[in-house]
Amino acid sequence: MKERLLYVVTVMVTATLCAVILSLIGAMVFGLFSKDISAKDQPIFNIIGPLAQTIVGGLIGWLSGLKAGGDIAKMPQPSQGA
Repeated sequence: MKERLLYVVTVMVTATLCAVILSLIGAMVFGLFSKDISAKDQPIFNIIGPLAQTIVGGLIGWLSGLKAGGDIAKMPQPSQGA
């Protein structure tokens, strides 16, 4: 049951990460080729970069923590007898 939950959460985090990256790339491409963007709108691109790094870094850290935690749980425990 725990393995199934770990799998479902991992898939959901991965799908969220892909959706965030695709939407950020789409917004940047739209902003680069849009004629409606004026010189006053350029500071928004200064905000998108750190925002993308924060979201992607957080999701990747969460995903690696889930996978590392699952691997640690599978490791054999040392015996108590000496």
